[in-house]
Amino acid sequence: MINYLQKNVDITELSNFKTKAFAKYYFEVHSRQDIEKIYEIYKFAKSENLKVLFIWWGTNLLFAFDSFDWIVIKNCLQWWTYNKKTKILESFSNEKIWKIAESLEKDYWQDLWHRFIGLPWTIWWAVFGNAWCFWLETESNFSEAEVLDLENWKSVIIDKNFAKFSYRNSIFKEYEKYFIINIKFNLSEKNEKYSSDVDNIDFRENKQPKWNSCWSFFKNPSKELSAWLAIQEVWLKWYNHNWAYFSELHWNFLMSDWQKCKWQDLIYLINLAKEKVREKFWIDLEAEVRIIKN
Repeated sequence: MINYLQKNVDITELSNFKTKAFAKYYFEVHSRQDIEKIYEIYKFAKSENLKVLFIWWGTNLLFAFDSFDWIVIKNCLQWWTYNKKTKILESFSNEKIWKIAESLEKDYWQDLWHRFIGLPWTIWWAVFGNAWCFWLETESNFSEAEVLDLENWKSVIIDKNFAKFSYRNSIFKEYEKYFIINIKFNLSEKNEKYSSDVDNIDFRENKQPKWNSCWSFFKNPSKELSAWLAIQEVWLKWYNHNWAYFSELHWNFLMSDWQKCKWQDLIYLINLAKEKVREKFWIDLEAEVRIIKN
């Protein structure tokens, strides 16, 4: 047993749904020295036939378990800097992207990331899931990242081609063998698939619910059919199951009453939505939120 691994830790607060959950083993990465301990944890995991789950600030996680029987490693790496001359942003992976976007505008007169203001994700998840805000994607300004290759036990620098970004996806999501340490973004020019004049600050303040959710739950099936419209069309926008429900303010926001909701309530409603949308539109809704199971 590794002495710095905590045992039977309450991780309820690490998911915005706030359903009760525990981890058998738990460790937090706060520094480069802590990163080196990941190797030892992996060796221990293999010897005990345990899986390892990396998580960050949990605005995109649903814990579908009461107790996680493996090892949870939480990324807590924080620090970022912006070079006004080169317009290169460098950030550790657990910095919150909306805070950086706000500071870039306020302190550096840099507004390329304006649409990320209010986006409740870390840099890690923004890269992991290729965060998308009104046609601005994280990949647009991604330059390179320092990652820990967990199969070959070494730190490597990867570029944009290696990352294989696509809609809400990247190589990090497909092959979870990389621990993202540090990322660089080139903010010297605007790169976006489509322009947008949406007031994202007003949208997030007035058109999205603020209670326990992980924001948009399903990916949009296509440009023509959004997930919220599909949910409305199958009459689930006012439907609730026990203490889980889709928000009336934004129908793709799956909500929980944190004092009473169980993960089983959320899973029931997720499966019901997928079933009804498949019956009506012949398409399969895909979750944007990560559902973590034992």
